[in-house]
Amino acid sequence: MSALRTGFWFGAVGASAALTHLLVFGVAQRWMAPEWANAMGFAVAFFVSFGGHRWLSFRDAGTGVGQSLGRFAATALLGFATNEAVFVLLLRGLGVPSWPALMAALLVAAGQTFVLSRFWAFRR
Repeated sequence: MSALRTGFWFGAVGASAALTHLLVFGVAQRWMAPEWANAMGFAVAFFVSFGGHRWLSFRDAGTGVGQSLGRFAATALLGFATNEAVFVLLLRGLGVPSWPALMAALLVAAGQTFVLSRFWAFRR
């Protein structure tokens, strides 16, 4: 698959997963601390992200579904660790409101996730 097509699908799937994350966060933060709402958003968006990346972004992956799932889970958890660290730093450390802090955290983690997905989780 061409790099342009991979990039397109990565962006489309990533945007869908980010929207899912944001929607879950928006609902969940009414009942829990923002850090926990962020974790819940991540957990739901993980499935959107894996399915989309496996069958759209990296459909010509040279790995089996089980291997890709394990690798992607590791990649996603590392991305979430980065996301949560940036989110907490902005939210608690710098006093940035939760929505802008979450948007910044999602963008930082997305770049990291692309590199790890492309060159490891779904390695061709």
